[in-house]
Amino acid sequence: MIATTEQLAPTLGLTTACDVLQVPRSSVYRARQRQPAPRPKTEPVRALSETEREAVHQTLNSERFADQAPREVYATLLDEGTYLCSPSTMYRVLDEYAEVRERRDQLRHPAYVKPELLATHPNQVWSWDITKLLGPAKWTYYYLYVMLDIFSRYVVGWLIADRESGSLAELLITEACAKQHIERDQLTIHADNGGPMIAKPVALLMTDLGVSPSHSRPHVSNDNPFSEAQFKTLKYQPDYPARFGSQVDARTWAQTFFPWYNDEHHHSGIGYMTPATVHYGTAARLFADRQQTLNGAYAAHPERFVKGLPVPPALPTAVWINPPHLAAGAAAVVAAVEPVGNSERSGELSTTPPPTPQKGVASRELDRSIRL
Repeated sequence: MIATTEQLAPTLGLTTACDVLQVPRSSVYRARQRQPAPRPKTEPVRALSETEREAVHQTLNSERFADQAPREVYATLLDEGTYLCSPSTMYRVLDEYAEVRERRDQLRHPAYVKPELLATHPNQVWSWDITKLLGPAKWTYYYLYVMLDIFSRYVVGWLIADRESGSLAELLITEACAKQHIERDQLTIHADNGGPMIAKPVALLMTDLGVSPSHSRPHVSNDNPFSEAQFKTLKYQPDYPARFGSQVDARTWAQTFFPWYNDEHHHSGIGYMTPATVHYGTAARLFADRQQTLNGAYAAHPERFVKGLPVPPALPTAVWINPPHLAAGAAAVVAAVEPVGNSERSGELSTTPPPTPQKGVASRELDRSIRL
């Protein structure tokens, strides 16, 4: 544009040409000024020569100093009567070779991939973990294994034992998959990196069953949120004791808690449905019944509902463990599932068989039919 302005300036005048082309006159005047020739870049007087820089680089990477910091190398050489350069210059030399990093020989941890799991229906992703139950004396514990479905929060299996064991975990997974009729390549089971979770028998069992394993990143509790939330619900129950008198005592308490959790507890993450209703497909009918009740309440007193016709809490559609950034804004449900049990022997497994709920019954009657 400036060149065009210069062509029109002799005819129209510079002011008119700039107004027509909307070019500031100051830009034209600046372009007319002679640009000074760039001066050649000179090497600083204090800079090391190429030979000296190469000597510094070789010294820093020598077998003697390869795992030492530049300041340590500087001090060691200075004590020996040798001066190569300052520590700052040593860092600059290393930076030219992209070698400014931890120089000590140490273990390099691999980059762990964040697990991203999606469940859009029950029996697609399970989560399991083990928690300690305090025994009658100090340093006495009982170990509660809990396997739950993250979509419905339904506990599909649990057991209590006096130790953590890969063989007991193998038993829990086998019985839970059999009760839920899991087919090959249908299920992913997520867990942390505890001993039973990464035990070789458990890994071989999952391969035989066609189940995909998934593990949390080390020291990242958020990678297994559903099991952690379920354990908090368990231990914050009003009747949860400070200590259990025996393993039988702990199992007796669990036999009451897990049926309540599955069949009576209204979970906020699944639209205040019970885990059993979502897990076995009766939540949609119950949602319609709730809507009819709200329709009647609205018809009787519409002035009480300032936002219009009320609707029940939404049912879950997708449940994520670590949703990707693109799906972070989408509706995601965080769920934890808990098993039902009636075992008597130490470490005996207790799983929940699928119930056959009757149509048209209220939620309390449905819960009762499931337990029976």
